Amino acid sequence: MDGLRQRFERLLEQRNLATEALRALEARTGVDKRYLAAGVVTLLSLYLMFGCGASLLCNLIGFVYPAYASIKAVESPSKEDDTMWLTYWVVYSLFGLVEFFSDLLLSWFPFYYVGKCAFLLFCMAPGPWNGAHMLYRHAIRPLFLKHHEAVDSVVRELSGQALDMAAGLTRDAKLNLKELQKDK
Repeated sequence: MDGLRQRFERLLEQRNLATEALRALEARTGVDKRYLAAGVVTLLSLYLMFGCGASLLCNLIGFVYPAYASIKAVESPSKEDDTMWLTYWVVYSLFGLVEFFSDLLLSWFPFYYVGKCAFLLFCMAPGPWNGAHMLYRHAIRPLFLKHHEAVDSVVRELSGQALDMAAGLTRDAKLNLKELQKDK
């Protein structure tokens, strides 16, 4: 338990938007930022458990901060933060795909959105506990390496068919346009 508390306190010492807001709130209210942070986490958890719009809040948590951090990563000269956020978006996309097919069933489970939010926070956690990196390294990458040539082949074939279809539609549209112009 002490290890978790120490990690929580180290997290509160980092400089980011959330910790700056907590510092400002601490200065205005006189309440320790640890208690403020614990209160915010408690309120968010309760809202995710019982509130209307829990799905929206959960999706905002899983999207807004990562999108902001991704933009900052693109603008920074470091490649490491780019890789971290690209990995997050790969995991987020696959999770979204799985969730699309299972959401009707899973959303009826109690505390689903708390679990989903916890999973997304785990995936964006900094450092060695980054869930997106762990999932990518242990599950997604091995599957990708095993099947990417077959997927590339299917994508090439479908791309060729799509281009052929688009060329045919364009040709037909041009012919129809010429016929319409002749009739005038």
